[in-house]
Amino acid sequence: MDEPHIEQATLEDLPQLTDLLFELFTQEADFVPNRAKQMRGLRLLLEQPNRGRIFVLRQNGTILGMINLLFTISTAEGGFVILLEDVIVHGEYRGKGFGEKLLAHTIAYAKKKDFLRITLLTDRLNEQGQRFFKGHGFTESKMIPMRLILSTSETPAA
Repeated sequence: MDEPHIEQATLEDLPQLTDLLFELFTQEADFVPNRAKQMRGLRLLLEQPNRGRIFVLRQNGTILGMINLLFTISTAEGGFVILLEDVIVHGEYRGKGFGEKLLAHTIAYAKKKDFLRITLLTDRLNEQGQRFFKGHGFTESKMIPMRLILSTSETPAA
C-alpha cells in the first residue's frame, strides 16, 4: 500500500473526478449535480492546462480528494491569480488531514509559480469549510459574489 501522494490529474481520472464533484455538488446550495456537465467541465480543464490545474490526492490508484485551480489575470493585482474551486475529499477519507495536504500543495504551487492571489468561494452555510480556509490564512472579502447564468442548455457555448 503506497502513501497518499499529490499529483496532477489526467484524462484517465475523469470518472473518479466526476464522482467527487457529484458528491461536492450534493452538499452545496448553489449547484445541482449533473455528471455530464461536470465531466465536460473537467475535460475542458484537463485538455487546456494553460487554463488551470486539477491536483489529486491518490493512493493505490484511488483518488481520495481533489482541488481545482483556474488561472486568470487580475488588473487589481497586476498579474496572474488563481480562482480556487472544487476542494473535496471523499467522505470515507475526511478527518485525516488530506484536505490540508491538498491546500498546502496548492499554496506552495501558487508561490512557486509567482501567482499573486488565491480567491475562493465557500458556501455560506458551510461553517466548517469557512473555518478550514480561515485557518490557512484566507480572509473574508468585502466583495459580494454575484452571477449571471447565461445558458441552461446541455451544449457548451462556442
